[in-house]
Amino acid sequence: MRFSALPLIIQYRVFCIQSKAHTAVLKITYKVSYTMPNPLYDALFAIHAHNDNKFISDPIEKQQLSYSAFVQRAAQFSNVIQEAGLQPGDRLTAQIGKSVSALALYAGCVQSGVVYLPLNTAYTASEVEYFLNDSGASLLIADPEAQAALTPICDKLGASMHTLSKNGLTGSLIDLVELAETSSKTAERTEDDLAALLYTSGTTGRSKGAMLTQSNLLSNAQVLHKLWQFTEADVLLHALPVFHTHGLFVATNTCLLAGAQIIFEPGFNTDRIIERLPFASTMMGVPTFYTRLLAEDSFDKALAQHMRLFISGSAPLLADTHIEFEQRTGHRILERYGMTETNMNTSNPYDGERKAGTVGFPLPGVEVKITDAETGEPTPQGDIGQLEVRGPNVFKGYWNMPEKTAEELRENGFFITGDLAQIDTEGYVSIVGRDKDLIISGGYNIYPKEIELVLDEQPGVLESAVIGVPHPDFGETVVGVLVADSDDLNTAKVESAVAESLARFKHPRKLIVLDSLPRNAMGKVQKNALREQYKDLFS
Repeated sequence: MRFSALPLIIQYRVFCIQSKAHTAVLKITYKVSYTMPNPLYDALFAIHAHNDNKFISDPIEKQQLSYSAFVQRAAQFSNVIQEAGLQPGDRLTAQIGKSVSALALYAGCVQSGVVYLPLNTAYTASEVEYFLNDSGASLLIADPEAQAALTPICDKLGASMHTLSKNGLTGSLIDLVELAETSSKTAERTEDDLAALLYTSGTTGRSKGAMLTQSNLLSNAQVLHKLWQFTEADVLLHALPVFHTHGLFVATNTCLLAGAQIIFEPGFNTDRIIERLPFASTMMGVPTFYTRLLAEDSFDKALAQHMRLFISGSAPLLADTHIEFEQRTGHRILERYGMTETNMNTSNPYDGERKAGTVGFPLPGVEVKITDAETGEPTPQGDIGQLEVRGPNVFKGYWNMPEKTAEELRENGFFITGDLAQIDTEGYVSIVGRDKDLIISGGYNIYPKEIELVLDEQPGVLESAVIGVPHPDFGETVVGVLVADSDDLNTAKVESAVAESLARFKHPRKLIVLDSLPRNAMGKVQKNALREQYKDLFS
C-alpha cells in the first residue's frame, strides 16, 4: 500500500524519560489528522506541505516561493473553487496567462477534485464558447481584458466567471483567494477519476476533449521522474506555456514529484533565458527554443557547461540542430514524443545514444506498435505505418464523443495516434508524419518527411514543409513550402537536387518561398493552414 493512500496522518514525538532506577522509558505522543485519498494531490502537493525548499524562483530578480507556501496558496484556490459551488467531477475552464497563480489554480482543482480545463490564450471568444458549451464547465477564469467579450457567453451558458490578470497578481479571483483559509479539505478521488480535460488542436473537424485521469498524469510523471533522473537538486528553466501538456504536466508534474526547483519564465525571451541559464540544471523546450539559442553568439559551451539535461519535444527537431547544438555546447539534446491524449510515450535514453531524427524507445510500461492503417495488422520490421500506443498514460477517451473514441481507442487498449512511424532494428522509433499529411498522388503514397529531409539539406533552405494539394489529373500533387536562410536561395537548384535524390512522383510540382511557416503555440507547423491557403493552386 502506498503511504499517500492512507486515510490518516500520524505525527510522532518521542521523549526519553529517565527514572530513579535509571531505566529508559519511551513516551510516544501522536497527533492524528484525517485526510481523504487523492492519489494525484497526495503525490504532487501534499508531500510538500512542510517543505521549505524553493519551488518557484527567479535568481535574477531575487524572487522565490517555497513549496510549503505554494501548497498553502493552492489550498486557498481550492477553497474558493469549493465555495463557488463546484463539486468533484465538475469542470473549471481557465484561459489565463502563465503565472504562479495559474499553477496554484491547477493544484487547487486537483485538491478539490474539480476537472481542470486549460485553454490556449490565443483562442477567440467564439472558440472559448465552444469549449465552455462542450465541456459543460461551471466556472471560467479569464483575463480581465476578455471579460466584456466573455461575460455574455457565460450568461448564455449558465457559467460563472472570475478574472485573473496575466501576471496572476490581480483580478476578482485573487480578491477571493486573499480572504480564503490556507488549508482546505481534500476531495476523495480514485486513480480512474478525471483530473484534466485537454482539447486537441482540431486540425480536422471540431476539437475533441481528451479525458485524462489521475492515473494518466501520475503514472507519466513517475516514469519521467525516474527515467530523466530528476532530483530535488535540479533547477528547471521553464519557458513553456502551461495550457498544454508539455509545460503543465510533463515539466511541472515531474518537478513536483522530484521536489525540484523551477525558474518560471512567462515565455521564451532569448535574452532572459541566456541570463538565467547559469542558474539552471535542466531545460525543456520546443525546437524553436534551441534554434533561437543557437542564433546567439553568447550561447556557447561555457554558458551550458553546468547543465545536466536539455529536452525537446512537441515538434520534430532537425538533425542539423542536433549536430550544431552538440558542437556548440557539448550537450546532445534528448528528444521525446508525446501527445495530448497520452502525455509522453517514448524518449531517447538518458544514458545511451540519443539518436538524431528519432524519438527513442517506448517509456517503461508503455507499448508501441506499427500497424497497417487498412487492416490494423502489424507491419514488417522497418516499414512505415500508423503508430499505436498502450499504457497507463493513455487517456480515457474523448469527452461526449463515444463514436470517435471507439474509432481511435481500440478495445484492447491501444490508441491509434494518427502519426506515421517506423521502428529501426535497434528499437528506436521515428515519427515520419501524420496520416492526414500522407499524400496520395496518382495512386502512389508519398510521405512528406522524406521530401522535407532532402529540401532541408539544400543550400539556402532554413526549413521546409511539404503538403499535398488537389490536382485535376493526379488527385493530389506535391507542393514544397520553403523558408530561406539567406538571399541566395535558388529554387531551380533545389529542384535539380530533388530530381537527383527522389523518384519522379515525389517531386514537388511547385516550390513556394515564405518568410516563415505557420505554427501553433507549441511550435508545430500548421500544415492544415498551408493546405487551405494553396488548395486552389492547380484548379
